[in-house]
Amino acid sequence: MKNRALRQPGFTLIELMITVAIIGILAAIAYPSYQNQIQKGKRAEGKAALMNGASKLERYYSDNNFYPSNSVSCGSGTTSTLAMSAAAAPEFSGDSTVKNAYDISVTFALAGTACAQTYTLTATPKNWTDSLCGNLTITNASVKGNGGTGAVSDCW
Repeated sequence: MKNRALRQPGFTLIELMITVAIIGILAAIAYPSYQNQIQKGKRAEGKAALMNGASKLERYYSDNNFYPSNSVSCGSGTTSTLAMSAAAAPEFSGDSTVKNAYDISVTFALAGTACAQTYTLTATPKNWTDSLCGNLTITNASVKGNGGTGAVSDCW
């Protein structure tokens, strides 16, 4: 009885170690899942930017009967950035160039000296790697693709 009166209230070292071990196990399970959700969110940002760019290019096509291209004769500049600007299409995902997850570029296919009739939009991950999906792509025919190891249905 006298021993109990002298004991300090609190946790023992064993109780503290068990608590730390439980927290460690929960963190080991939760962190990979968290990283997966972060990547899915970034992919959604890239897909939205590609769809936005495709709709802008289609709007340009409906007004001009050709896509803005790298050809000067088609009323555009000499780079894909200028072509994207001509169609008011995004050159990056997200709200700013600082906090974007993807850089957006476009490649036009010219038939001889004619103006562009097809394009491929590409979203390239910026400052992160995505081994499952890699670069996301969409064409004027709405064919979606990816440059990673996963299936297109997993990425789109």
